[in-house]
Amino acid sequence: MTLNEIINVLLKSLKHPFLVRLHYSFQTVEKLYFVLDYVNGGELFFHLQRERCFSEPRARFYTAEVASAIGYLHSLNIVYRDLKPENILLDSQGHVVLTDFGLCKEGVEPEATTSTFCGTPEYLAPEILRKEPYDRTVDWWCLGAVLYEMLFSLPPFYSRDIGEMYDGILHKPLMLPVGKSEAACSLLMGLLQKDQHRRLGAIADFLEIKNHTFFTPINWDDLYHKRITPPYNPNVRGPADTQHIDPEFTREMVPNSVSQTPEFNPSTSSSNAFNGFSFVGTEDSFL
Repeated sequence: MTLNEIINVLLKSLKHPFLVRLHYSFQTVEKLYFVLDYVNGGELFFHLQRERCFSEPRARFYTAEVASAIGYLHSLNIVYRDLKPENILLDSQGHVVLTDFGLCKEGVEPEATTSTFCGTPEYLAPEILRKEPYDRTVDWWCLGAVLYEMLFSLPPFYSRDIGEMYDGILHKPLMLPVGKSEAACSLLMGLLQKDQHRRLGAIADFLEIKNHTFFTPINWDDLYHKRITPPYNPNVRGPADTQHIDPEFTREMVPNSVSQTPEFNPSTSSSNAFNGFSFVGTEDSFL
């Protein structure tokens, strides 16, 4: 996805409680900048690494919030295409914030397909590996892969040997370790269906996921309005608390940052090399 396409997705007035919001974008002579929501509850990946797996109620909560966000994107004919724990953040209260629109594809109507080979190896759907035209159900495959990882600590078909992993995704039956509910196993079988036309969500999209028995305990209206208390609270002590952020990122140097240039003025310093890139959000984008 090009930078202008990314900004176009972010500028689509996306208003959903579980999607990151854009407040500003601007360019200097050398760099492009996005100013997004500040989210410091940590990546879902970070928490999974630390805890290995989650209980079913906790996994259900995160899966429901992510599914709600994906369903909203699909309603705008946007396919996300890169759902993975690294792109799922937790806010300071423990709610999901889906971020990174770099692989999004716009204009994918309900019956339409696309064909770009993209995604993250562990979460690629079989139809992408087969280089076949695919539709929005690739996102439901990825949701299944993330739920599987939350419950069993590794993505389905995972192997350090990528060729072996791809072979598993394409040809091997889904193995479900014992100890999980019938509803959880049923949802995983539906989402991780290798035939995209038979996959859960292929007919009625988000509505099929929403109505699955695994989500019977979820009141979707309460979920959307954040009236359900998250099963885990990061207990951040304030904006400067980075305890849930991998030190790999907090130690990273930011050379030539605009914050080191007090006299910086976007309107005068910009080269406008990317026409239409600069943006100032409306007041409600800060809510």
